[in-house]
Amino acid sequence: MPNLLQFERSPYLLQHADNPVDWHPWNDEALSMARREHKPIFLSIGYSTCHWCHVMARESFTSPEVAAVLNRFFVPIKVDREERPDIDSVYMAACMAMNGSGGWPLTVLLTPDEKPFWAGTYLPKEHLLFLLEQVAQRWQAQPEALADAAKALTDHLRQQQSVRPGTPTPALVRSGVVQFAEQFDETWGGFGPAPKFPSAHNLLFILQYHQRTGDPASLRMVETTLERMYRGGMFDHIGGGFSRYSTDRQWLVPHFEKMLYDNALLSLAYTEAYRQTLKPYYAKVVRRTLDYVLRELTDPDGGFYCGQDADSDGVEGKYYVFTPEEVARILGEEDGQRFCRRYGITARGNFAQKSIPNLIDASDWAEEDPTLEPLREALYDARKQRTRLHRDDKVLTAWNGLMIAAFAQAGLVLEESRYVDAAKNAVRFLQTNVMENGRLLARWYHGDAAHPGKLEDYAFFALGLLTLYGATLQAEVLEAACGLSSQLLDRFFDWEQGGFYPYADDGEQLITRTKEVYDGAMPSGNSAAALVLSRLSRLTGEPRWRKAADLQLRYLAGAVQSYPAGHSMTLLTFLEELWPSSELICTATSCPEDLLAFLREEPHPGLTTLLKTKDNSPILSSLAPFTDSYPIPEKGAQYFYCQGKTCAQPVQSIPALRSLMASLSAEK
Repeated sequence: MPNLLQFERSPYLLQHADNPVDWHPWNDEALSMARREHKPIFLSIGYSTCHWCHVMARESFTSPEVAAVLNRFFVPIKVDREERPDIDSVYMAACMAMNGSGGWPLTVLLTPDEKPFWAGTYLPKEHLLFLLEQVAQRWQAQPEALADAAKALTDHLRQQQSVRPGTPTPALVRSGVVQFAEQFDETWGGFGPAPKFPSAHNLLFILQYHQRTGDPASLRMVETTLERMYRGGMFDHIGGGFSRYSTDRQWLVPHFEKMLYDNALLSLAYTEAYRQTLKPYYAKVVRRTLDYVLRELTDPDGGFYCGQDADSDGVEGKYYVFTPEEVARILGEEDGQRFCRRYGITARGNFAQKSIPNLIDASDWAEEDPTLEPLREALYDARKQRTRLHRDDKVLTAWNGLMIAAFAQAGLVLEESRYVDAAKNAVRFLQTNVMENGRLLARWYHGDAAHPGKLEDYAFFALGLLTLYGATLQAEVLEAACGLSSQLLDRFFDWEQGGFYPYADDGEQLITRTKEVYDGAMPSGNSAAALVLSRLSRLTGEPRWRKAADLQLRYLAGAVQSYPAGHSMTLLTFLEELWPSSELICTATSCPEDLLAFLREEPHPGLTTLLKTKDNSPILSSLAPFTDSYPIPEKGAQYFYCQGKTCAQPVQSIPALRSLMASLSAEK
């Protein structure tokens, strides 16, 4: 008989609805039941495309033996970490404090008042049974001992919130670059040993550092990493897009699940690499990644889905691998042999007796052979006939914010209007489906929106909107970013010490409300919010954004001192704040065609751009009142350029603007 998860909308929770375990969703009823019956809580946190979550489910949660112990002695609660990152964050911190590491599935034992006394990740069935039986016996005999341990751990987690403010400095930024250089794999790229995660926000920071300083070693670290990731099997050479991470040093064998946020951040990194180097293969990787998202992870109404599973038929990676015989059967003998030579598909194989297509041994990997494209398409079509991968088709506000940024930036830099349109469509989707009275909800699934928006939802969506504004200069987009940022300050910000809390002041209050600043697989909400505030301050000149940005930057400067490289998005914000910046205000009857071309064709680090027209001047007047004094010409355009504390006389054309910028740079 199905358990209570049958009434939920999360794909992950629904995967467990037929378990013999009497699962509850995280809600007041389940928590009250634990207190009323004085039972410990068995908390299991995962997500629907998680390979080891599936393994533990098959081994343990379908087992009547495990279910009998859980149902008798515990209140079992399932949580989708993607829908409730706040719960996941609290108990992942407990797991890290206990073990020094964490991951999913996350398994936590709690007292009835939600305090953790044991935490771990995947457990084989026999280990889980032993743990449950031991804890059940001890809870019956000495519940106070477990409660004391839980209280001590919770007190420890609460004490970790204290941060002494610091001062952002160029030295702090450079120390982060030095730490990355010390971990850099000179041969295969990436940082540290296997498993290797892309963590593309690290690459974005290092790219921006190179652009502002000209440091060649920084560019080399990024280019080596981007090249090796693309050439390996972590990139899907048949269907496009990147898997979540590599299990080996060479980026050959991935953990095959594909996540929306990874593909968003990697697209941003490859786009920026193309912008700085103009190497065509970077643009090709961006297009193949974003086209994959449009083809397989996009809702008909414009939102972006979470990702795709690693498993098909219960076997990880089965969907993605080939043998030479399979390729020849699909393409024919001659074309099959040519394709196999190009993509390293051999009789020996490189994964479970089959081959992950890759370009590791292709010396001409960067050269484009147009005759291979129809062969790749044929293999893609044939692959779709295999057992279909599970797709997690819920729409998460935070992850969509990152993908909006990726599409907007790629659309600008690659001059691809369809990508800008995809970003606009996603914005409309979120504004229509997950916004209520200016407040965000965290998740949409098949028409149902739920869960109050968290810090990442507001910060990432606002960042996506600011990136879209940079690609379109549409004032309504900037206005939407300001609206979300106001909610951030009103509901999440600590105006005394700085730092953003993970959930709103009127949201569900968990056992801790820790301000997370560390960048993991994604940038932290605190670092993204800092970048948003910094950019809004420079765009609008409004004191409220500046005051909050300064307080947030001081908070982060204190928080990142011990390990700057673990906070790359914060360091990127410091870069934008500390290195030279400039401002451009264009006034015109409508957006000049050559203005967006100017922004696209030439990187201008530290440049913020506003467009004022007759149509948008009322919006700009409310967002950036200083623009009231900038006149709109009867025809043509005027460009007002300021660098540092110096503003030049306006010029009337883009060529004149280029000359002005060059002359001011030469005077420095």
